[in-house]
Amino acid sequence: MSEAAAPAAPRALTGATLALTAIALAGGTVMQVLDGSIANVSIPTIAGDMGVSADQGTWVITSFAVANGVSVPLTGWLMMRYGVVKTFVASVTLFTLASLLCGIAWNLPTLIVFRILQGAVSGPMIPGSQALLISVFPAQRRGAALALWSMTTMVAPIAGPVLGGWISDNMSWPWIFLINLPVGAACAWVCWKNLKDRETPTRKLPVDTTGFMLLLVWVGAFQIMLDLGKDADWLSSPLIVALMIVSAIAFLAWVIWEMTEKNPIVDLSLFRSRNFTMGCLVTCLGFGVFFGNTVLLPLWLQTQMNYMATWAGLVAAPSGVVAILLSPVGARIMSRVDARWTGSLSLAAFAVSFWMRSGYTPDASFGALVMPMLVQGVAVSVFFVSMVTITLNGVPMNQMPQATGLSNFARLSCGSFAAALTTTLWDRGASLHQTRLAESVSATDPAWVAAMNGLHHMGLSAPQSLGAIARQFGDQAYMLAALDFFRGSSWLMILLIPLLWLTKPAGGGGGHLAAAD
Repeated sequence: MSEAAAPAAPRALTGATLALTAIALAGGTVMQVLDGSIANVSIPTIAGDMGVSADQGTWVITSFAVANGVSVPLTGWLMMRYGVVKTFVASVTLFTLASLLCGIAWNLPTLIVFRILQGAVSGPMIPGSQALLISVFPAQRRGAALALWSMTTMVAPIAGPVLGGWISDNMSWPWIFLINLPVGAACAWVCWKNLKDRETPTRKLPVDTTGFMLLLVWVGAFQIMLDLGKDADWLSSPLIVALMIVSAIAFLAWVIWEMTEKNPIVDLSLFRSRNFTMGCLVTCLGFGVFFGNTVLLPLWLQTQMNYMATWAGLVAAPSGVVAILLSPVGARIMSRVDARWTGSLSLAAFAVSFWMRSGYTPDASFGALVMPMLVQGVAVSVFFVSMVTITLNGVPMNQMPQATGLSNFARLSCGSFAAALTTTLWDRGASLHQTRLAESVSATDPAWVAAMNGLHHMGLSAPQSLGAIARQFGDQAYMLAALDFFRGSSWLMILLIPLLWLTKPAGGGGGHLAAAD
């Protein structure tokens, strides 16, 4: 259907049809986000089962991230060319089939190929579910739609390690992919049945081949650089330096091309909107800090506190429970107040949660570890709904697919960067603290002498005693580095709050989610 002949927007869904469709759309989001994190804790199991090293096994994560990173920004073009409903349903269907292939992969190369396919077809799932949820809910209930979408987007990364750890401990690794089959089939069927008559207007857009190739080069180089950088010691590796240069040059060429192309594959003109630009900036930085902490906490618990993968995931689980319980309340509040207020509340709650974590001790109980996560649940319940409302405020409906695709691409890219940066900062912070701890102790220090004598009395030789103390220094250094990271994260969240107030009012207390065409 041509753009000129575009029909009036269909009426919002109601009753059981609305509820079932919303659940199906949310299911698509959960599947995609879970698959970005569920495999992380299963890499040792997958690598061991296939007879490869853990470093080789990480390509299961890298391949998905690179393919997904390239496909997300293409979402806007695909939706305008084929329609939001067709694009989303096709993406879910192909993702489900790719999950089946991943589950039956017989060696690492085939699993990597199937993960590339899975990542490539998954790009439209998150932006598509977001755009469709906005369209099927009545205008006065769009806060509820965005609350549902944000809940699934933020809770899934927390649930992923829990589910992945449980499957790794109790089942075989293929089930981390095979569990997608019933969810994906149900999601695709329900969405097509209820939404096929509500397809959005389409246009026969030419393919921006040059823009796509530049996008493929810079995103691919950037993602590989992030995934390999830590193990290669970043700038000390010629490969990482080369990837960084290629990514930077291709990115600049891509931006210039897209800004001058008549039919760009990614519409960068959206950044002319103050709300879209500042909303994306705060979303990316806030999500990056949140995701970095989501990566660090279970890693610290497993490597330094001797938690199993399942229990490390359970520490974070209460955050998701609180977010689920409070999301309806957040939606009601959002319908009455300016989104900048709820956004500020979420950033402040994140800051409090991270500050509470900076008080962790080596003998912290499970309850003490969980308390900050409960506060984080308050932040999660309104963070995304506030950020999406601010970011999309004033975006015309005909640009909504491009806007959702571009904003989600920016957020996911920042999450990947934050994950890589977090582990690097943690390792280097630990090295610094270990050096300081060693410098603060001398061989004549009474505490040192007492510790060595105590270990001698336990039957350890001098080298064994030194090794035991060195391990204690290492554990203490990694803990101090983690506390530094938590404390720094708290301050970063506070510094983001003023940026929200540079945007125009949005939400129930000021402004609409999007302007009319």
